[in-house]
Amino acid sequence: MPPELVDQLGRPFRRQDLTREIAGPTVTGVRQVLGGHPEQGLTPGRLAAILREAEDGDAIRYLELAEAMEEKDPHYRSVLGTRKTQVSQLDITVEPASDAAEDVADAVLVEEFVKRDELQDELCDTLDAIGKGFSVTEIIWETSERQWMPTRLEWRFPQWFEFDRNDGRTLLLKTDEGGREPLAPFKFIQHFHKSKSGLPIRGGLARVAAWGYLFKNYDIKDWVSFAETYGQPLRVGKYHSGATPDEKSILLSAVRNLGADAAAIVPEGMVIEFVEAKISGSMDLFEKLANYLDTQVSKAVLGQTTTTDAISGGHAVSKEHNEVRAEIERSDSRQLMASLNRDLVRPLVTLNRGPRRAYPRIVIGRPEQVNVGELASALKDLVPVGLKVSQSEVRRKIGMEEPDDESDILGALPAPKPGDTNTAKQARGNPSPEDPEGEEEDEDSEDAASAHRCPGCGVAVARHEGRPPRDVADDLSDRAEEELAVVNDALIDRLREIVAGAASLEEVAGSLLNDFPDIGAEDLADALRSALVVAELSGRSDIADQT
Repeated sequence: MPPELVDQLGRPFRRQDLTREIAGPTVTGVRQVLGGHPEQGLTPGRLAAILREAEDGDAIRYLELAEAMEEKDPHYRSVLGTRKTQVSQLDITVEPASDAAEDVADAVLVEEFVKRDELQDELCDTLDAIGKGFSVTEIIWETSERQWMPTRLEWRFPQWFEFDRNDGRTLLLKTDEGGREPLAPFKFIQHFHKSKSGLPIRGGLARVAAWGYLFKNYDIKDWVSFAETYGQPLRVGKYHSGATPDEKSILLSAVRNLGADAAAIVPEGMVIEFVEAKISGSMDLFEKLANYLDTQVSKAVLGQTTTTDAISGGHAVSKEHNEVRAEIERSDSRQLMASLNRDLVRPLVTLNRGPRRAYPRIVIGRPEQVNVGELASALKDLVPVGLKVSQSEVRRKIGMEEPDDESDILGALPAPKPGDTNTAKQARGNPSPEDPEGEEEDEDSEDAASAHRCPGCGVAVARHEGRPPRDVADDLSDRAEEELAVVNDALIDRLREIVAGAASLEEVAGSLLNDFPDIGAEDLADALRSALVVAELSGRSDIADQT
């Protein structure tokens, strides 16, 4: 009997329960897409009541107000949208739990999902929790290819959920019958934005921005009324003492038309004067208040004001504010990573490959800026003295993927065989006499030799089946053997000629004494000198390895 599957909270579930939508909208039930507009006629008293209702467990009006603030306040929408899109556009990678084949296969499964083009918009919906304090996304599973794969992440209205009255943290789904039920296992991504300690419903940025939204509404309304009243000069019509009621009516209509149509006619003898209002100081007051409130919202949402408001201070202030913004970005991305790894990665791996002791991780963030040259230099110095480095870790740092079985693998040039002078010469850049185009091939060989190097340290790598890796001393030893072989072959050939042409041992001895100066002792001495140098270096290398 297969083991019972449980979710991240230890709750058992059945796969067939995941194939239907649970939190979709209804026409007549409580989950309707149409909502109220508590921002209309908002006053300080009403706002305080809305916030208290949210604390007590009824957050419908607060969530509707948060939605309206994004629609009606351009500044709040801009800074909040910046914060959400900045995180949703970051690079997404998947780290396996280990280098084991099973863990790598789990990570490949998750990578298939995160490569979807729609994921950026879905993550932006998940980050709706930044403003409201929480967000719920339903996972729509697909099993058409005999595997469980999320076909989409569907954002659900937060008004359709309610926090448990006992702990204020556990989300419950509102049912059509007016009840509350726990969220189904492996079906929802619950993301809570933690900008402050306390209840999740009090952690959204809309709560702190609501007061600025309210006061700026008052300010804008008064500013518009002020502009309507004093934006045009005061028009005063004067009529003579004997004017009839009809003449007065004509004059009044003319004064009014001047405000709307900028055109009017009056009888001769009547006068209209324009009186300019001296109100420049009062106009600045409204603008200063609106700018001040926007600045406070920028601080609350982005942690700084340089990127949204024209603030003096020069490069130093801008650099400091960018660092603050980067810290907020890292915090948001880590919170989002935790929610996705808990509510998405674990269900995806469990449903397809079974429970695991450790699961792959989704990593969201800007790629680490790695200086490949400095990394190669460090590995070149540290690996020979015993530092153990994982190839997968080096590949991740320099942005190279693990090659598959069908990939063309770069490798080192084959080591020259002893006595193969042509191969040795070609490896050193000398064309062989049988190959007139050896010079061109040698250039290709040098390019290949430079390409067949370790991607981490840049040192040429030679693969030897069943033998330990070669070092520089091994290569020098092979080269010395090749040079000695050339000298020995010439010496042996000469000795054979002397022995074949002599009739006795005495004649052989005489021929050796006569021909010794022509044998070429200089070449033999050079070869022996090279061999002694190799022996010295090899001995020192062995002593260094032992210590």
